[in-house]
Amino acid sequence: MEEEVPGSVGTSASLALRLGQTAFSSASLLFMSLGVQFYSFTSFCYLVTIMGLNIPWSFTLALVDGYSLLVKCPLRQRGILMIMVIGDWILSNLTLAAACSTASVVDLLMQAGGSYCPPKLCSRYQVSAAMAFLSWFLSLASSLFNLWLLPAL
Repeated sequence: MEEEVPGSVGTSASLALRLGQTAFSSASLLFMSLGVQFYSFTSFCYLVTIMGLNIPWSFTLALVDGYSLLVKCPLRQRGILMIMVIGDWILSNLTLAAACSTASVVDLLMQAGGSYCPPKLCSRYQVSAAMAFLSWFLSLASSLFNLWLLPAL
C-alpha cells in the first residue's frame, strides 16, 4: 500500500488547509473591502484581486478534497496533481507579494501620520494583511505537501 502524505490532496489535513485558506482569504478580502478608500492604493487593489482569485481556487480544491474523502478514493493522478502544485505555487507567490506590499504600504501610511490613513482604517488594513499572510502560509504548506507526493506517482 502506498504511503499517505499528511496534507496531500484527498486527506482530511488537506481539506483543513484548503478551508483555512478560503477562510483567511475571505477575511482578508472582507477587512480590505470594509474600507471605502482601498482603491486609492495599488497594493490594496492588488490584494483584493489576488484574494478574489485565491478564494475560488481554495474552495474548489476543498470540494475536491471533500469528495475524495467522501468516496474514500484519494486523487493520485500525476497530471492533475501537477496542475494543483503549480496553481498553489503561483497563487502562494502572488499572495505573499500582495500581503507584503499591503503591509509595507500600511506601515508607510501609519508612519506618515493620521492625515493619510485614520488609525481605525489602517488597523483594518493591517488585519487584512495579516489574514493574507496566514492564507499564504497555508497555501505554501498545501503546495509543499503535494509536491512531496508528486515523485511517488
